[in-house]
This record gives sequence, C-alpha cells and structure tokens, in this order.
Amino acid sequence: MKHIISALVENKPGVLAHIAGMFAARAFNIDSLVVGRTEDEALSRMTIVVVGDDKVVEQVRKQLAKIISVVKVQDYVGQPVVARDLMLISVSAPPEKRPEILALIEMFKGKVVDIGQKFVMVEISGPEAKIEAFINVCRPYGIKATARTGTIAMPRQAKTESKSENGD
Repeated sequence: MKHIISALVENKPGVLAHIAGMFAARAFNIDSLVVGRTEDEALSRMTIVVVGDDKVVEQVRKQLAKIISVVKVQDYVGQPVVARDLMLISVSAPPEKRPEILALIEMFKGKVVDIGQKFVMVEISGPEAKIEAFINVCRPYGIKATARTGTIAMPRQAKTESKSENGD
C-alpha cells in the first residue's frame, strides 16, 4: 500500500541526510521525497511517499519520530488529503503536430513554459495519476526529457473550514 508520510523537521543542515540514512539502514525504498520550508522559517516539511506493508511502514514512522530533529510525523493513509505532483516535460513538437499537442496541453490544464523549433516544454501539476496520464499521451510524439518533484500533500480541512476545493 502507498503511504504518504509528512514529517515536520528542524530546518538545519544534515536533517535530510539523517532521515534518508534511517530509511536506507532499514532497506526501505523511498518512492518520492520532497522537502520545503514552511510558514515557520525554523521548520521544513518533508513529504515522503513509500510503498509497503502497513506494519513495516508503521515501524518506519515510529523510528522517524524518534529522530531528535523531527518535530512531528503523520502518515496520511486513510485520511482525505490533497496531493499534487509537478512535472516539466519536453515533448517533440514539429510544426505539423503542434496543434494536436497544444490541444492535449489545454485538456490537461498544462502550461507551455518554453518552445523551440522542434519541441515544446510543458509545466503540469496535479495528482500523480494525471501526471502519468499526460506522459502516456505524449509518448507517441516523443518525450525528450522529464523532471518531476514527487508528491506534496496536506490533509483536507473539514468542509465547514474549506473555502475552496480544487480537484485537478
């Protein structure tokens, strides 16, 4: 089962290496790992996606919580969350195929961020399934390169607290 783990950590050198080392020491593969500052400059949020048995992931979560520089750990499995990935993708786009490719970009709510004589670079964000679907529709045109962030996630707020729900 896929687990999205959020770890609020101290924003200081070595924390990422320490946490990645803890996963490696337990021979546990990280599917994706994203780190970014929070609203508090002293803290960063790590979003770690792992695939594994619930019991094994629970052990990893407990070990993670024992690390001194980790302030809080949450496993979002079974909770309603908003999860998004971001990708830049460069697709072969000769002039005769551009209208088709631009239509696909529009359907997926992507954004053209660079264009050349034989390619188009697109920024696309959304759930991982949307990113994968866009990659699949671009394959016949020829994918030159991709760069992805991995998943970021936050738990959904209660319906009465939420002002906007965007289900891209």
